[in-house]
Amino acid sequence: MEARIFLIFIICLYTTINTCSSSSDFVEIVPVKEEAEKVQVKVYYESLCPYCENFIVNYLIDVFSEGIDAIADVHLFPYGNAKVNSNGNITCQHGEEECFFNTVEACAINTWPDVHDHFPFVFCVERYLYYGKFDQWESCFEELSLDPKPVKDCYSNGLGYQLNLQYADLTNSLEPPKKYVPWVVVDGKPLYDDYIYIITNICGMYKGPNLPKACFRCLPNPLGGPHDRVIPLHPVTYADDSSSPLLSKLRSSLMSFMFKRNIAAQKK
Repeated sequence: MEARIFLIFIICLYTTINTCSSSSDFVEIVPVKEEAEKVQVKVYYESLCPYCENFIVNYLIDVFSEGIDAIADVHLFPYGNAKVNSNGNITCQHGEEECFFNTVEACAINTWPDVHDHFPFVFCVERYLYYGKFDQWESCFEELSLDPKPVKDCYSNGLGYQLNLQYADLTNSLEPPKKYVPWVVVDGKPLYDDYIYIITNICGMYKGPNLPKACFRCLPNPLGGPHDRVIPLHPVTYADDSSSPLLSKLRSSLMSFMFKRNIAAQKK
């Protein structure tokens, strides 16, 4: 993997087009002449964590908009730092509202198992949450021409609760254990706080003969990560984090701004 990432880094330095930013255009994919196993990407998050919202809206979306999903299978786990109490009740880090949205997204994933069907809905909901428009999330059904009944039935009939328990087991059984969210694992290896370089790591892990063109236009990790840092370089939410949601949102927005500015600088 190190050699592949180094190759991508060198090409990124000398290419004239450097971007992994979100856009409405889909990048052409180089046809893969031989079959190769897709890279397995697992994203553990919670719906109201500002850094999770930011990751989904500004970084994970690039995996799909840039065509990287041609070489990667993405799996979402909307549970994060929640806890199951001894009485079976689930307590979420950002309150009952987060439990609600975690369940809604779990139900969407269950209703539309293909990631290309449920990710647009999750992205839409998280985008509204990211911009503080909590009361507009249901418009995602209409925007995406989706039937809301299966998701709402799942939430109200107890299936959503069972899904949450399943996600709790999957999250709590991680090896190495999850330290914070967002927690992104690529082919079994956590990215730690270098989750913003998800595309670079997917491209580095892929063992196929040809890479999507987007792999050669991405912003490489200047520190050669991922690293398990004592003090994370990029913002994360620990289970015992009591930071102000507003300050977390501002820090998250600033991080995205700086990252996109670095990309723009490379294009000049």
